[in-house]
Amino acid sequence: MINYNPKNWITLIFSFDKSDTIRMLWKELIYIGILSSLITFLEIHFFPKAEGLKNLIAVYSLLGFVISLLLVFRTNTAYDRWWDGRKTWGGIVNDSRNLASKLNAILGENQTEKKWFAAMISNFSYASKEHLRGSLKWDELEFQSEQDRISVQSATHIPLWVINRIRERISELYKTGMIKPEDLYVLDKNLNGLIDAIGACERIKNTPIPYSYSLFIKKFIFIYVITLPLAFVNLFGYYSALIATFVFYALVSMEVLAEEIEDPFGEDDNDLPTDQISSTIRKNVSELLGV
Repeated sequence: MINYNPKNWITLIFSFDKSDTIRMLWKELIYIGILSSLITFLEIHFFPKAEGLKNLIAVYSLLGFVISLLLVFRTNTAYDRWWDGRKTWGGIVNDSRNLASKLNAILGENQTEKKWFAAMISNFSYASKEHLRGSLKWDELEFQSEQDRISVQSATHIPLWVINRIRERISELYKTGMIKPEDLYVLDKNLNGLIDAIGACERIKNTPIPYSYSLFIKKFIFIYVITLPLAFVNLFGYYSALIATFVFYALVSMEVLAEEIEDPFGEDDNDLPTDQISSTIRKNVSELLGV
């Protein structure tokens, strides 16, 4: 995720970051420019007196309004997914901190157990962010025993494996009397919150916008832009090709940005800073448990 100052207009206007849609779409802009220029040329030289084309401006104004409504809905839907993901990761942060704080009070001076729980709680966040990316970085995970290090390698869903191991450890401490019955309830609440959070993230990631809807928007924009010179050539001549290219850039940029933020768990510039969040969780948990 890019950190920036939203009040610095000059820097934002003249910056050309790799996430800028001009860099993403420059090839498409060239193709559309050439194609719209060809259509403009054909209309000027072969259909100069086509009376029906002179009244198309009103039609394209109406179609432009329809496209605007579709793109507003598309962008809002994508941003809702991005914000839902951010709120869910905020819940992971809160549940991790609460769990560590409660364990610190329950475990007292038992540093061995505190180190184990500190490693496992932070492992959940690191494993979750990589699970949502479809990968895993073993060097980010910390284990206090070789048995855990070996056992985790056979797990297919590492975040759930971590929660299961934490529950097993809490159960073992309960049997020894270190954890009281009333403590089980307050700890279980935060563990359930972590499981709910990873489930919510999987829902966001595995439920993209319906294929037919995405296909329709792309086709609609393409046909609208390609035929746009038919309505403007009588007023602007060859400049109508430039107008069509600029309209294509404006409309498709909204679609591209929506596609990028609707899956907010990757490593794109506009995705959530899950690496930074995981690092913050590890620092906070270690501080709360005093290890």
